[in-house]
Amino acid sequence: MSRAVPLHPLTQSQARRIWLRAQRLDTPAPFGAGANAVAEAVAHLGYVQIDTINVIERSHHHILYTRIPDYRRADLRQAQSVDKSVFEYWTHALSYVAARDFRFFMADMKLHRREGHRWFTSVQPADTRKVMRLLRAGALTIRDIEDDVLTEKEHLWASRKPSKRALQLAFYTGAVTISERNGMLKTYELTERHFGWDKLPKAASAAENTAYLLDRGLRSQGVVSLDSICHLDAPRKQHVARLILQRVRRGELVPVALEGAGKQEHWAAPEALAQAGEASELVHILSPFDPLIIQRKRTHLFFDYEHRFEAYVPKPQRKFGYFALPVLVGEDIVAALDLKTDRQNRKLLMQKWNWVGHGKRARGEERARLKRRIEEELQRFERFQLGG
Repeated sequence: MSRAVPLHPLTQSQARRIWLRAQRLDTPAPFGAGANAVAEAVAHLGYVQIDTINVIERSHHHILYTRIPDYRRADLRQAQSVDKSVFEYWTHALSYVAARDFRFFMADMKLHRREGHRWFTSVQPADTRKVMRLLRAGALTIRDIEDDVLTEKEHLWASRKPSKRALQLAFYTGAVTISERNGMLKTYELTERHFGWDKLPKAASAAENTAYLLDRGLRSQGVVSLDSICHLDAPRKQHVARLILQRVRRGELVPVALEGAGKQEHWAAPEALAQAGEASELVHILSPFDPLIIQRKRTHLFFDYEHRFEAYVPKPQRKFGYFALPVLVGEDIVAALDLKTDRQNRKLLMQKWNWVGHGKRARGEERARLKRRIEEELQRFERFQLGG
């Protein structure tokens, strides 16, 4: 991409502070508390990823807890099922998204209505008619459908129930939404009825969708690249690149020469560059699905930390452990802890403690101080794991 303005030099440390501020990890309780805090956190971050692994608390609860110290699982249920300020849809993965952003996902919904979905090619029209007929009578879960004739799985994560596949396809087309979640059991509801709409909102235009992606990245990442904005969404890169160039020409974005990035281009808003600030002293035990960690190459570039997600790695080949959690102290990732919640005996088990980065280099009293601070946070983290 050609540049009309000089590059703004940015050290790795400065970039980390900008990203941490954008992620609201440098401030205690940045969103307040309760269901409103959940809605504000999801809206600010752009999405909160959902995952099924529960050796510790599932990722969506964990990510929210990291930014809402007084978070309760009931707060998310209130936001989703009562306030209806968040809803579930696909970003780069299944995620919670702000309900006010619904229209930016309608182009994908329309595409799935027109062309189907590659994961649900076997859904039969009769199965779709069946679940939609049942839904007209009220919300339902897959457990409410007991007359399915089971079929063979098409892939590892597929369901043997034709009705479940039909509900999932209807979800991707926007005909139904998930109105409630108990653990990983979903309640499906007609979208208009759930939100109280007479009809669906007007879909965002292609230009509005592009601006949404760029603005979401700038808001939650501070310093952005095409890869970070369009994570696992390469087809949109050319449109985002054109919009970035327009904003650079208008002085709304500044090209950045990020330390260690080589030829990879980065940009930031002028106000973000002016607000790098001082290093935080907070301690966070992060989910491997946290927005600060999920883009592994970006995390490595900014923090010089290469996270390994080893849940699917054979045990003898694991370095960090089955479900290692990165530990952020201030602006440094200093450890990766493999933890497991023993719910029966009500305690948090330490499977393996790995020092990384600055933590690995620290010695003597500095290492001891880091350990004390992490252990203090582990006590709070354990209370969250075992609490409501």
